[in-house]
Amino acid sequence: MNTIRKGDTVQISTGKDRTRRGKVLQVKPSERMIIVEGLNMVKKHQKPKSAQQPGQIIDKTMPISVEKVQFVCPKCDHATRVGFKVSEGTAKVRYCKKCDQLID
Repeated sequence: MNTIRKGDTVQISTGKDRTRRGKVLQVKPSERMIIVEGLNMVKKHQKPKSAQQPGQIIDKTMPISVEKVQFVCPKCDHATRVGFKVSEGTAKVRYCKKCDQLID
């Protein structure tokens, strides 16, 4: 689950937003879900909170499963898998499996 992090660019591979890209706003590792900016939007009907305030329909970004997105490499600009290498010392860094460039 730690292959996709907050701030990464991802591409959705299934559903109504297939092939669209967006930036990860939030990661929920315990639920294996992420929230992507501007994607997986739904309309939510909101009741009025008081007599003076009217009800409204708002657009809301819903979480999407990690299995339905692919990481987009910033170097080669392709949707790809992410691997891990141990760099100098004991630091574990991510790398693109297509272009073999370090991500972090």
